[in-house]
Amino acid sequence: MASSLCQTSEGKNGCPVDAVLRLLMGPWTTYILYVLRTQGPRRFGELKREVGGISAKVLTERLRMLEEARLVHRDYVATIPPQVTYSLAPRGAELSPMLDALKDIALRWQAEDEQGRFEEAKAAE
Repeated sequence: MASSLCQTSEGKNGCPVDAVLRLLMGPWTTYILYVLRTQGPRRFGELKREVGGISAKVLTERLRMLEEARLVHRDYVATIPPQVTYSLAPRGAELSPMLDALKDIALRWQAEDEQGRFEEAKAAE
């Protein structure tokens, strides 16, 4: 029997938490959200530079998916060249505490791993 957390409002089997996690676990997705969260609205080129290593194709796909999920807002101004700016939509901003918690965990784990490597190297001497 599924817990009440993993049932839709209609009582059908399914897990809303799973749906959110599947959305966020796509390649580069949380990184894009984190950059928009910490750096504010960004144009496509700026975002591509700040999310180092991502291709234009993948960034476009991720941004479209995030826009469709209403996590990212796309502001289009019809100029020459067109100005397109991406920012967190209110739904995306709701993820801020989670993104901050992930950052804190990542930094703590990184420090622990570095300390472990330092101790291993010291013991090998």
